[in-house]
Amino acid sequence: MGGIVVCGYSDVGYKCLKTLFDAGESVRLVYTHDDAPGEERWFDSVAELAREHGIEPRRVDDLGDPGDEARIRAVQPDFLFSFYFRKMIPAGILSLARRGALNMHGSLLPHFRGRSPVNWAILKGATETGASLHYMTEKPDAGDLVDQERVPIGPDDDALAVSRRVSDAAAVVLARALPRLKAGDAPRIPLDLSKGSYFGGRKPEDGVIDWSLNAKEIHDLVRAVSKPWPGAFTDVFGKKVTVWKTRLSPYGGHDVFPGKVELTERSVIVFAGDDHTVEILAARPEGGKDLDAGGFRDWLVRPSGIFPLA
Repeated sequence: MGGIVVCGYSDVGYKCLKTLFDAGESVRLVYTHDDAPGEERWFDSVAELAREHGIEPRRVDDLGDPGDEARIRAVQPDFLFSFYFRKMIPAGILSLARRGALNMHGSLLPHFRGRSPVNWAILKGATETGASLHYMTEKPDAGDLVDQERVPIGPDDDALAVSRRVSDAAAVVLARALPRLKAGDAPRIPLDLSKGSYFGGRKPEDGVIDWSLNAKEIHDLVRAVSKPWPGAFTDVFGKKVTVWKTRLSPYGGHDVFPGKVELTERSVIVFAGDDHTVEILAARPEGGKDLDAGGFRDWLVRPSGIFPLA
């Protein structure tokens, strides 16, 4: 028997599963998620890729079913891989992989363990992240490291750009590690979790902009949750405004209050808590359409005047 069981989703899931197929590996079962209603899918489908290779994907909920444990046991897989799977895989399932159950995580472990690693890395001002292949344990993102690949995070990169880089890095890591995993001589480097960090999942409401933060922290939040994520947002004229893109502005001042707005000829500048400013380059008022810098400036110009952002 032997072969591989894959639990995967998102861009990392697609590219890593494709890497296995391209290498001629014997993928026997594929588990994936249904696309969440209202969530924009910016990546290719793991389910469709599996079907192209004659495998009808199983649903994520099936992993808790005793019948599926028996199904995996019957396959007698050498390896089980988790590629951006959104559910903890039961220990009983992990143990069925005779030569190891491994996960591809979107950070440089042990940093940014947990959920939404790319978003958190940008939000926390990291200048690099990456993809890490590690053995799975019952504790998330804590098992021995096999290999990892670094990718840069530029000062204006958003989460989508970095996520695509991480996906490419994940495919590189998997292709590089596969021969050594199969040969039985792949590294197993214990992770020192005390030198890393762990973050939980993020909710849309976590995107509220606190203008008392410094300008860079605000800019990092905006790019961390921009499209296709729900976006950072603020209140203007009693309306929710989603801010899609900003840049740090050289304009500054003293003794101004956070959220104070000033207009340039074709854009909007907002003061942060450190008296530095961010320039809003793209935004969408609630119930309206996406606006560029000039369009958002024009939207703000009202007979009642300019109000601070809340």
